[in-house]
Amino acid sequence: MDFVPWTSVERLVRKYGGDVRVRKFRCTEQFRAMAFAQLTFRESLRDIEACLDAQPSKLHGMGFRNPVAKSTLADANELRDWRMWHDLAAILIRRARKLYVDDGIGLDLDNTIYALDSTTIDLCLTLFPWADFRSTKSAVKMHTLLDLRGPIPSFIHVSNGKMGDALALDLITPEAGAIYVMDRGYVDFRRLHVFHAAHAFFVTRAKSNMKYHRVYSRPAAKSAGILADQSIALDGFYTSRDYPEHLRRIRFCDPDTNKRLVFLTNNFALPAETIAALYKKRWQVELFFKWIKQNLRIKHFYGTSENAVKTQIWIAVSVYVLAAIIKKELALEISLYTFLQILSVRPFEKLPLACAFLDGDDTFSRPTSSNQLTLFES
Repeated sequence: MDFVPWTSVERLVRKYGGDVRVRKFRCTEQFRAMAFAQLTFRESLRDIEACLDAQPSKLHGMGFRNPVAKSTLADANELRDWRMWHDLAAILIRRARKLYVDDGIGLDLDNTIYALDSTTIDLCLTLFPWADFRSTKSAVKMHTLLDLRGPIPSFIHVSNGKMGDALALDLITPEAGAIYVMDRGYVDFRRLHVFHAAHAFFVTRAKSNMKYHRVYSRPAAKSAGILADQSIALDGFYTSRDYPEHLRRIRFCDPDTNKRLVFLTNNFALPAETIAALYKKRWQVELFFKWIKQNLRIKHFYGTSENAVKTQIWIAVSVYVLAAIIKKELALEISLYTFLQILSVRPFEKLPLACAFLDGDDTFSRPTSSNQLTLFES
């Protein structure tokens, strides 16, 4: 918790009135309780209360002035503005991206590479009627723009399940020179032209019903799986109006799976093999979704209101980014998965954080009590 920018937290609490008329359970304690739940994989409010009550003598050292009651935590999640934790996550993301700015992604490129995708979190229609999705169930969507150096999310938007993927492009400010990698769900030529006009590049897959004509063909490296490398112009009435410039169309056959893919991009400078490799890197965002669903509590929610759900999601994102920051600042040569697994079994221990990740042989000491007999002779 020493890595949390508490000055910024206090500023956000004042901005959104989080502690107005609050006497006992302040927003800083709410964050600590929810972060504890994320780090130790608690399944419910009752679970959080029981685990914290099991160590009453250590609560003060963890930042709690009073025992945490599940009803108090539920009210805090229900009533206190979730935008506090959204803004805190944004602060942590900016800090993390500075730490990972020099990390590579395995490609010899100076451009910043982003992967854009969304994941759907299914909810019960009876308990979450506000999260409109289908006639039989509710859902929320996490639209995520992942900086592949890290990987660190640079943008996250939480919406109901009905929001289309392409609409997320309206929420992103294109960065000149950056490359945005996305799947076919984001093929909206009016919105993609906004990225082109901002001097940003995109790599996506073409839809099978796209109407176009070939303008020029480049030599294709068949040995690298490149079947065709063409400049094309769109023929559809609306598509040609929305995107009047030429596009680059690359047909690629994956040598490992023999799967054939067709890529669209507005970058005519990079080799076709690099474009194909960039699209393969898009799977990092899929792995990010898989990782947070497996290792953070965003599939089982502690409250049913929109405010409680978004509070839990944004604190989960903050914990993920905070773990990435700590891992980098302490120069820990372990994965984020191992990092969280070790922390999950040592939340009540009072020791420097770096010591928790030393090898067991370095920290284990044999008891020296004279009243204890030796069971085995060496």
